Order: sequence, then C-alpha cells, then structure tokens
Amino acid sequence: MKILVTGATGYIGKRLIPFLLNQGHTVICVVRDRLRADKSYTEDENVYVIEADFLKPETLKNIPKSIDAAYYLIHSMSNSSKNFESLEERCAVNFKKYIETTDVNQVIYLSGITNEDKLSKHLRSRKNVEGILVSEQYALTIFKAGIIVGSGSSSFEIIRDLVEKLPFMIAPKWLNTKTQPLAVRDVLAFLSRAVGNEAVYNKSFDVFGPETITYREMLLQFAEVRGLKRYILTVPVMTPKLSSYWLYFVTSTSYKLATSLVASMGVQIIGKSSDINQILDVTPITYKEAVSLAFEKIEQNSIVSSWKDSMISSGRLGKQLHKYVNVPKFGCFKDYKERYIVDTNETIEKIWSIGGKNGWYYGTILWRVRGYIDKLFGGIGLRRGRTSPTELDAGDALDFWRVIFADKNKKKLLLYAEMRLPGEAWLEFKIEDHKLKQTATFRPRGLWGRIYWYSVLPFHGFIFSGMINKLVEVESQKATLTTENL
Repeated sequence: MKILVTGATGYIGKRLIPFLLNQGHTVICVVRDRLRADKSYTEDENVYVIEADFLKPETLKNIPKSIDAAYYLIHSMSNSSKNFESLEERCAVNFKKYIETTDVNQVIYLSGITNEDKLSKHLRSRKNVEGILVSEQYALTIFKAGIIVGSGSSSFEIIRDLVEKLPFMIAPKWLNTKTQPLAVRDVLAFLSRAVGNEAVYNKSFDVFGPETITYREMLLQFAEVRGLKRYILTVPVMTPKLSSYWLYFVTSTSYKLATSLVASMGVQIIGKSSDINQILDVTPITYKEAVSLAFEKIEQNSIVSSWKDSMISSGRLGKQLHKYVNVPKFGCFKDYKERYIVDTNETIEKIWSIGGKNGWYYGTILWRVRGYIDKLFGGIGLRRGRTSPTELDAGDALDFWRVIFADKNKKKLLLYAEMRLPGEAWLEFKIEDHKLKQTATFRPRGLWGRIYWYSVLPFHGFIFSGMINKLVEVESQKATLTTENL
C-alpha cells in the first residue's frame, strides 16, 4: 500500500515508518522542514519526503493524490500558544479537506484516553480532533492511548530523572492518580496492524497496558527495575504550579511541558475494554517489562526517537530549521578560532560526540554553571542531554543547543542556542584546508545583549580555546607522549 504519515519526525511517527517499510508498504513522509527528515529516507526507494504544513493549506498541494491510507499523528504536549486548541483544530480541518480529495480509504488517528468528565486542555483538544476527522469519504480508525512507555518518551525520561536522582521524594498528590501505561512497542503494533484491516474501520478503541497502577507505583516499579531503593511521601498542599516547578527543576523537562504533564496527570486515565487485542493479535506487556526493554535500547545506543528532539521542547526555534542555517554576519559579535588538524577523522568523531555525558571537553564546571543559571531563568539547562552519544542530525537537541546542520561529509556542524539569552547565538565547527574553524556568533538584542556579551567575554577566551585544543588533540599522540615522559 501507499501510506501517508503525518508527524513523521515526531516520537511515534519516526518509529512507525520502519514498521510500515518492513511490511512492504511505500511511505510518504510529511514534514514541515525537509532538513529534519531522517537521512536514511533518501537512500530508500520506498520512502518519499514531502514538505508541507497543515496550518498552511497552500503547501498541501505537494501531497500526492494516489494514497491508500494515512496516519494523523499531529499533536503536541508543550505548545505554549494561547490558541493551542484552535491551532490543532485548524490542522485537523485542513488535513481532512485535503485528504478527502485523494484516493485514501482509511485514516488512522492516535488520540488520548478521554473517558473522564474533567479533561486537560490537551485531552480536550484531541477529543475535538476525533470528531473533526470523521468523514464519509474514508474510514476512520481511532486509537486512544494513555501513558506511553519507551526509551525517549517524555514520561519515561521524567520518571527516570526522578528515580535516579532522588532517593527520597516529597511529591504532589497527583502521584496517586491511576493510569494504565502502555509500551511504545504495543502502540506501534496497534497502529501498524490496523492499516487496511476492515475490522477496525470507522471504530474507536482505547488501548492500554494490562495493569492499573498509580504514578507512585510507576516510580517505585521503575526503581525496582533499576535495582534502587526509593521512598516517596505524597503531600496534598502542592498546587499545580508548584508541581510544575518541582518537575521542571528536578528533571530535564521544559517548564511548558511540565505544566502540560501536571495538568494531564491530575486526570485519571482508565480505558474501556474492547476486543481490539484479539482483532489485531496484540498482547500488551507489563510496565516493568516495558521499562526493561527501554533500557535495553538505551544500552545498545539504539534510541530511535526522543521527546527532547521535539522542536517545541524549548519554544525558541519555532518549527523551521532552514531559517537559522545562514549565520548572520552584520550586527554580530564573533569569537573565531582555528587550529591545524593532525587526524581529521578523530576530530570529526569528537565533534559529533560533543555534549551530553561526554561534556564539552573543557571548562565543564562553567558549562554546568551556565546550565543552572539557564534553569533559574526559565530555560532548559544542560539536563536535556542528547539522544545518541555519537550521532547528530538536524533538529536534534544537544544540551541547551539545537542542531541546525550536521553533515560529516561536508565536515560541518552548526548549533543554535536555545538557552535564555538577550539575543541569538550560533556555534559552528567546520573543517577546511586541514584546519578546524570554530566560530561562536552572537547577535545581541538591545543594550542588555551587548552587556551580556562583554560580561562573558573573559570566560570565552579560555573555554573556547580549551575546547578547540581538545578537539584537535590526537589521543594516540597524547598516549605516546605520556609514555615517553614516564
């Protein structure tokens, strides 16, 4: 079949595409920015990348008419717009209007479980989208999931932060809210097996794991899997705002996402039983099994997608990378350094491994201090880390930077700062003529921007010098010198 996948760079979309390809389908990926599409797609004859934005109907003409099925995976947990619900509604309306002009037979939508009377604005919005997508032109299949557990998912990473950092927790009362966590592998099984299956046409199903547990039990079971002893005291006095700040400062999440999660976690998410497991032959695994499988992926460095790479995880860049690829030249301050390279391949590997657990090679304590300051002023700090320890692609999160351009063949990496700044900042690594050229560019905003640049200039002198020296340093040469000295 020829299948359209919207939200192709999102957490679920990025994982679903390989499933569909393995089933022999041709996949058309719809992305807002082609730079964010997985590089492997250009090498697969069964994958086509289409650039379109469902908030801009005029861009949809690029989507082919001859498609058999479509996945609607467009939604966001951390969109900060006051018009959030109307934006999601517009997206759904524009999708439906265009998709009804194609040959599509089935649309599959991943929503959230919405059985309670009181819902968060995100769950209300998803429920509204369900109604919009109903059509007489195609069959609609709706899967409604609760907490999704998998390597890189927001719930998994936040729980991981809490469990691994805090032996004792004084936590909000919403930790007693009940839910039915579902492994991401089971979500993908439901989605991929439903395509073309007439037994699920024009039907809606709640999909959930085999256990009903509280968020508190999720934390404690996570700790068991990790071999940790943890103690949790829940208190009734923590307001939603205080709860959001608690999550924000303790974990790697942004404040906007923390606010959305707290609003959702206050609502009990219990699904209604159906025969969907039998129809699609899916047997959901337990929460502990899902956590164990997630860590297998982490240990193998094979995390396919992560919430941290979402373009709205910080709210700084919007949704299009290409606007930031051309670094400005006028009205900017620059810190430029270059060094001769002895081993180009080794330097490239070091550049592509920068940040996260590897750190920034020099002045680590100062990078951490800058991260703490960023957190205090409502930024994302350094805790976001990176998804892969050795690979970088356009759109990836890298501590408090965002990867704008990454091409090993062209020997260039360009980062854009998502930390709180009175201006905009870029950090570029480029290899030319056997030299590593490292440029930090800052475009100030007003007087405060200029004061900021001159206040940090003394630190730049040795931080950036130390970093570039480490990047061109040859490990084998260093080992030889150390042996000779001995």
